[in-house]
Amino acid sequence: MSIELRVPQLPESVSDATILNWHKQPGESVQQDESLVDLETDKVVLEVPAPQTGVLKEIRFNDGDTVQAEDVLGIIEAGAVAQAAPESTDSSQDDVSALSPSVRRLINETGVDPSTIQGSGKNGRILKADVEAVLTGGKETQQSSRSTAQSAAEKTPNTPAPVSSNVDGRPEERVPMTRLRKRVAERLVEAQRTAAILTTFNEVDLQAVSDLRVRYRDIFEKQHDVRLGFMSFFVKAAVESLKQYPIINATVDGEDILYHGYFDIGIAVSSPRGLVVPILRDADQLGFAAIEKRIKEYGLKAKEGSLSYEDLTGGTFSITNGGVFGSMLSTPILNPPQSAILGMHSIQQRPMVVNGEVVVRPMMYLALSYDHRIIDGRDAVQFLVTIKQLLEDPSRLLLEI
Repeated sequence: MSIELRVPQLPESVSDATILNWHKQPGESVQQDESLVDLETDKVVLEVPAPQTGVLKEIRFNDGDTVQAEDVLGIIEAGAVAQAAPESTDSSQDDVSALSPSVRRLINETGVDPSTIQGSGKNGRILKADVEAVLTGGKETQQSSRSTAQSAAEKTPNTPAPVSSNVDGRPEERVPMTRLRKRVAERLVEAQRTAAILTTFNEVDLQAVSDLRVRYRDIFEKQHDVRLGFMSFFVKAAVESLKQYPIINATVDGEDILYHGYFDIGIAVSSPRGLVVPILRDADQLGFAAIEKRIKEYGLKAKEGSLSYEDLTGGTFSITNGGVFGSMLSTPILNPPQSAILGMHSIQQRPMVVNGEVVVRPMMYLALSYDHRIIDGRDAVQFLVTIKQLLEDPSRLLLEI
C-alpha cells in the first residue's frame, strides 16, 4: 500500500519551508517514526518521520526545494522490503548509511569522516557522543576534522553549493544565506527601521559574584549536576529590575503599550546556523540551578539544531553575552517586538578606587539598548543601575530587594 509522506502543519506565522536534506533515498527501507527528511523554516529545523515501516518508493522534492504545508514529499510503500544492495567497496558510504539519523545529520553538518571515528556503541556503532568527542578534541584521531567542522559551521550546514569565481585574478566565493540567516537579517533591519534605539552603558564590579561562585561552585555542581555560571546571576538581577521598572518589560502594540505580567527572558545563543534566542519562560519562578540547566539544555539543542518552535517563541526581554567571544563593549540590537536587551561583555581585571584605595577588581561593561518610543532615558539608566547594584550585592537577589 502506497502512503504519502506530507509536509506537516507548519508553526504559526511560517508559510513555507526548505528541504534541508533527505536521510534516505528511493529504494531504501525505512522504519516507522524514523526521521526521513529535515525541513528548515526561518526559525527551526523540523524532522519529518516515516508514518509506517516500508520502502521509500519516490522522492518528489529535492534538497533546497521550497515546500508548503501538506505538500507530498514522497511515497512510501508500506510493508515492502528493500532489495539487497550489491556489495560495495566503499566502506565509508556503508558506515554512513548504518548510522542513526541524528548521528548522520551531525556528520553531514560538520564534515567529520566517519571512517576515522572509533564507535563506542554496540558492535562498534558510532554514537553522537563519539562524533562530539572528535569535535571537542576528546580523541586524537581525525585531527583535521576539527578545522573541517569549523569551516562547515561557519558556512552553515546543507546550504546550496557555493559559487566560486575570479575577478581580475582574485578569488571570490558566493554562498547563499540560510533561511535562518535571512530571517535574522530581516528582523535586525526591521528593528533599526521601526524602533528608536538608544543604548546606555554602565560597569559592574563582579567581585562579590565571583567570590560566591568560588565558595559554592563545587557543592552547587555536586548537588545540582550543573555548573554555577554568571548568566543565572544576570537573569535573576534582570528579573528583579524588570519588576521595579515594568516599562522595560513592555512592548509597543500599535498605538498602545502592552505591559507583561510575566518574565520570559530570551538568552541569545550562537549556533552553526546563526544566532537564536531561546526563551526562559517564567524566569521569576526559576532558581539558580533551574536557570543554569535550561541554558545548558538550550546550548546543546542549538548546537544540534534541535530547538523547537516553542523554544524560540515569545520573550519579553533578552540578554546577550558577547563577552564569551571577547567583546569589550557593544550596542546590542533589539529583538522585536521586545523593547530592551541587555548586553554582557568580557570580564577584565582593572584598577578601581574602593573606599579611597586602589584595588584590582573583575569589571564588566554593561549595555542596555532600548526603544526610546516608550522607554525614557531615566528609566533605562535606573534599570541598569539597579542591575549593577544587585550584582555588586547579590544577597539582595535572595531577599528580592
